[in-house]
Order: sequence, then C-alpha cells, then structure tokens
Amino acid sequence: MSQKHLKEAFISNLNGTSLVEISLGLSLAPLCLLCRGLLLILYHLCYGKPLSSRKYSLLLDFLVLVSPLVFACTVLSPVIFFMPAIITAFCAGIFSKIYSQRQHETRVPFRQIVKDFQKTYLDPEYIPAITVFRVYINVLTSISILAVDFPQYPRRYAKTETYGTGVMDFGVGAFIFGNALVCPEVRQKSDVTQPRFSNMARQFFSVWPLIFLGIGRLLSVKSIEYHEHTSEYGVHWNFFFTLAFVRLAASLLLAIFPKNKSWIVAINLAVLYQLALNTTSLKMFILHGSNGRDTRAGFVNANREGLLSLFGYLAIYMASVQVGLCLLKCRSSVQGWIEAVRFSLLTVLVLFLFLHLSQLYADPVSRRMANLSYCVWVVAHCLTLFTWFVATDLALVFTKLLVRGSSVPCSWDVVKPPHTSTQRETEAVPLGREGKLSHVCLISAINKNQLLFFLLANVMTGTVNILIDTIHSQTAFTLSILHLYMFFNCLIMYILHAKNIVLKFW
Repeated sequence: MSQKHLKEAFISNLNGTSLVEISLGLSLAPLCLLCRGLLLILYHLCYGKPLSSRKYSLLLDFLVLVSPLVFACTVLSPVIFFMPAIITAFCAGIFSKIYSQRQHETRVPFRQIVKDFQKTYLDPEYIPAITVFRVYINVLTSISILAVDFPQYPRRYAKTETYGTGVMDFGVGAFIFGNALVCPEVRQKSDVTQPRFSNMARQFFSVWPLIFLGIGRLLSVKSIEYHEHTSEYGVHWNFFFTLAFVRLAASLLLAIFPKNKSWIVAINLAVLYQLALNTTSLKMFILHGSNGRDTRAGFVNANREGLLSLFGYLAIYMASVQVGLCLLKCRSSVQGWIEAVRFSLLTVLVLFLFLHLSQLYADPVSRRMANLSYCVWVVAHCLTLFTWFVATDLALVFTKLLVRGSSVPCSWDVVKPPHTSTQRETEAVPLGREGKLSHVCLISAINKNQLLFFLLANVMTGTVNILIDTIHSQTAFTLSILHLYMFFNCLIMYILHAKNIVLKFW
C-alpha cells in the first residue's frame, strides 16, 4: 500500500465518540481562558502592574491557552474526563489566593461583593465571548487538521465515515456557526435602511477569496497526489467552497425573509431536508451514488456529499444568525447577562432533548449528510461552548472587582452606569479591544487575521505531511511537531498584530 493510500485508510471508516466526551473536551477552552485571566490578575495583585512584556505575554498565552489543548487531544486523551476537574481546582486555588490577599486589605463581606457585582455595568457594544469563540474554533481546528495524521490523536476524535459524533465533525459545523455570528446581517443596525439585496452584493465580493482558496486547494491536492478523504466532501469539493456558497445562499434568504425570523427558516430547512432524506432516494444517493455502487462519474456524483450537505450547513448558519441577533440586544449589566446565560442553558437542554428524539425517530448524527440530527447537535454544542465563554467572562469581571486596576485582554471591563453625568466618551473601554493591553493578547492577534491563520495552518499541515511520515511518529516527536507548528502559526499572527497589519484587501 502506498503512503497516500495508507494515510487515507488511517483517517477513514471511523465512528466518532460520545457526546459526553466532546462536551468535556470543549469545556477545556473556557477553563484555560479563565486560568489565564486569573494568572494575569494575580500578577497585577502581586506586582502592582499588568504584565506588559510582549515576550512573556505570548509565552503565557501559548502555554495556557493553546498547549493544554494539544495535550488533551493526544497523550492526555485517555484522562480527558479528569482534566476539567484538575484545571477547575487550579483556578479555584488562584481565586482563593486573590480573594484572601484582598481581604487582608479591605474587609468587605462576600455578600456585599456579590451585590456590587450584580449591579456592575458592562460595555453593551462589545461581547468578548464572540471573539473568543471564533478564535478558539479556529485554534482547535488548526490543531486537529494536523494532529489527526499522527497515531497519538485518538481515532474516535477524527471525522466519522457516515454516522457518529467526532470532535472534527463538530469543528466543521462550529466554523459555520462562528462565521454567521458576525455576518453583515447581524452587525447591521436594525434602524439602518438599506436596499434589500445590498448585503448579498457585499457577500458576492467578500467570498471570492474563499472561492480562490478552494480552487487553490483543489489544484494543489491533485497535483501532488496528497491524501484526501473522498467521502468527506467529494472529489473536487472542499470546505472553502462550502463556506462560500453557504454565505451567499444565506444572504439571499435573509434578503427575502425577515432576519429576526431566521430561526424559523433554519428549522424549515433542516426538517424539510431530513424529510427528503427519509422519504426519497436522496440518502442512498449520497451514501452510494446514483448506481448504488459508489460511482463518482459526473460532477454531481463526484461531489454529492459536498453539494447536498449545503442544506444542513445553511440551516446551521441561519440558526447562528438568530443567536447573533439575540446577543445584540442591549444587556449592559451583569444581571442581564446572568439571565441570558440561564436562557441559553435552557435552550441547550431543549436542543439536546430534541437531539435525542431526532436520533431515535429520524436519523443518527451524520456530518457526511449534514442531516437534522447533525444540525441540532452542532447548534446545541456551539451554544454550550459560547455560554461557557460568557460565564468565564463574568467570573473574570467578578475577580477584577477584587483587584483595583487589574485588566485582562479580550474580556469585559467595568464601565460607568449609562445614566450618569459623565459622557459616554469618558466611559471605560474594554482592554483587549482598543485598550493598551490589546497588543499583548494572542486572541486579539489571531482574531485580526483569522482567515490567514486558517490558511497558514492548512499550508503548514500539508508541508508537514509531505516531509514527515506522520503515521509512524513517536510520541515525543509528535508533541514537538504539533507545538512547533502551533507556535509558528501563533507567532506569525502575533507579529502581524504587533505591527498592526491586517491582511484583508477585499
């Protein structure tokens, strides 16, 4: 068997893992973010100033925000169920240290601190959880696309063949979800009157880089005979094409239907597509081709997975648009965001209940078809992850109230109440967005050039696979390669951010 066929077999015919393991794995990112924030606050408490060194800030961010995720999906995967508890205990220890030292200075009852916290005002124009969510999905995807080619990456985390829930299956849908959160229809103010199809015209202009990248990936993969999983998207299709066409189709739907009813459009799309799968020969066509023998003759047969899964990904996109619109509702107080977290958790419970019924009576989760169960699963887990990030931000706000003057990049800062004599312009601006600490934040750096980060990760993944026999790599070598690969990608983003360079010209 050639090296190409050996690697293709290595990532094929897999069945995924459990929903519980994926949920526990996703909790690591918010916990790492919380740990990094608490460490920065503790540093400020001990030294009376924020960590301002770029070199040490990058090192801290990489070691706390990225490195644990590399270990979690490789050598520590057998103990993944214990990792959230260990990191939580470590965070609790840091918080206890901060609180006890603060109590030595000012003896304010804990109940009074909680009351003050609930009355705290936050900047309603800035939701750091959106930025962090999109960046972490990018980081997790970048780790997985290379790690999956090494034996230390559990096969249950890789993309499933037909049915099942793998970590990488979730990553594809989460990428769509994260893009919709910041689409033009969401960011556009409701009181701004614009031509109905103006956003679609802008999308036509903005998706051409994705089409170009999709064509570039297709040509490069075919020219060097790079290993590929044909049943993932098809012979010629790839994720860049999916992302581009979903954005265009969503803009068309949002130009026709009211955007505040996008959740209804999402439900109709997912349900009607599932009905078509169950009541027609569409499912058999996707799985086995028009002749029932897995033919790839003709463009539609060759790319049937990529073309027909667009309906499911479009449903996820429309559902995310609704989530983005809900987030824009002005919640300027901590109490308002606590209520939003409660509502989000209730929605997640309903979605998981519906997921159980969907898998029982309709079809198991299938990323290959992007069926109803897959759409519900992705939206439920994305909402769960996003809610954890919001809860993390609120925990950091509470801790920053204990240490006067402390700040954490890419998190909320306290602002003055809206109905005070002080003008809006004098209110505090969250550091990590425009503040002086934004230049030492890895999250801000990746956020500034997300498409470049994803493209660089793809190019580096291909380069490593060409130069190295990944399948037979030893553990120490694998960990070294993955860390060097991620550090190089992060360092490039960090340098560009430090020089205030955004490589976006469309």
